[in-house]
Amino acid sequence: MHRLNFWLRLTLVTMLSAMVLCQQPAFAWNKAGHMVSGAIAYSELKQSNQQTIDRIVAILREHPEFSKFEQQWNSLKKSSIPSQNENLYLFMWAARWPDDARDNQKFNHQTWHYINFPYDPSSSSNSISTEKAGEENILYAFKQNISIVQNNTSNSKKAVAICWLFHLVGDVHQPLHTTKLITSQYPEGDSGGNLFYILVNQDSQTISLHKFWDDLVLGSENFQTVRNTAIRLRNTYQRRRMPELSETQFDNWAKVESFNLAKQQAYLNGRLSGSIDKSEGKLLPVNYAVSSKSIAERRMSLAGYRLADLLNKLFAKH
Repeated sequence: MHRLNFWLRLTLVTMLSAMVLCQQPAFAWNKAGHMVSGAIAYSELKQSNQQTIDRIVAILREHPEFSKFEQQWNSLKKSSIPSQNENLYLFMWAARWPDDARDNQKFNHQTWHYINFPYDPSSSSNSISTEKAGEENILYAFKQNISIVQNNTSNSKKAVAICWLFHLVGDVHQPLHTTKLITSQYPEGDSGGNLFYILVNQDSQTISLHKFWDDLVLGSENFQTVRNTAIRLRNTYQRRRMPELSETQFDNWAKVESFNLAKQQAYLNGRLSGSIDKSEGKLLPVNYAVSSKSIAERRMSLAGYRLADLLNKLFAKH
C-alpha cells in the first residue's frame, strides 16, 4: 500500500509539473538563433571598432559563470576550431547565456524575455496599451540592464547585464515575444503563440506557433554552422539596405515593429487558423513558412546590427 501511494504521489507531481511547464512562455528564438545575432554583432564590431570588442571581452571574462564558457571553448578547440575565434564564440555564448541559465534561480528572469501586448483582430483600434507599472517585462529588463552597465558596479554584475542586453536585443525582434492574440478561442490570450497549435505540413507533428517562429533562423548550435549563417545573413541583408536601422529606440522595436509584424505576418491579420488542442494543430497556409523565414532572418540581421550599435554606444571611447 505504501509503495502504491508513493507511485501515485510521484505520478501526480509529474503531471502537475508538466502542466506548469506547458503554461510557461517559451524563450524567444532558439539558442542557435541568439548565437547568430551575437556573431553578426561581433563581425560588425570587428570591422568598425575592435576597441569595443576588447572592452566587452575584458568584462565578460569576469562573468560568474565564465568557467562554463571556458569548458565549452576548450571542447571546441579540440575539434580544430582556430584559437583566433575565441572572442567570436564568447559573443555567441553571451547571447545565449540567459537561456542556458534559466534553470539557475539566481540568474533566471522568465518574464524578462517578452511583453504581451494584446492583439484583438475584432477591434478597430488595436493600439498599444500602456504596459502595467512595475511589470518585469522585456522593456523593464532592457532599462534595468542598461542602468547596471552604465553605473559604477562590479564587472561581474556588468558581465551578467551585458549578456542580458545581448539576449534582449535578440528577443525583442521575435514578433511573438511582443504580442498575445485575443479571440473567442483565446479570451485570455494565446501567450504569444504558445497556446496556438499548428502543423507545418500534413506529415509533421503539432507544434506551437511560437516554437515555429523560434526555430525559423537556424536549428544547429554547431559553431561553424552558426558562423556561416551569420555571414550569409550579413551578405543577404546588408546594413546599407536596412532602412529600419534609423529607428534606435528599443521600445519601438517592440511596440511598433514586432507588434505589427505579429499582427500582419504571424497571425495574418487574424486570419491564421490555429488549434487549442496541442495534439491536433491546424495546417499552415501554403507559402507561410517561406515568407515567415525571410521575415525572421531579416529580424535576426537587424538584431545583430542593432546590438553592435548599442555596444558601441555603451563601450566605445568618444
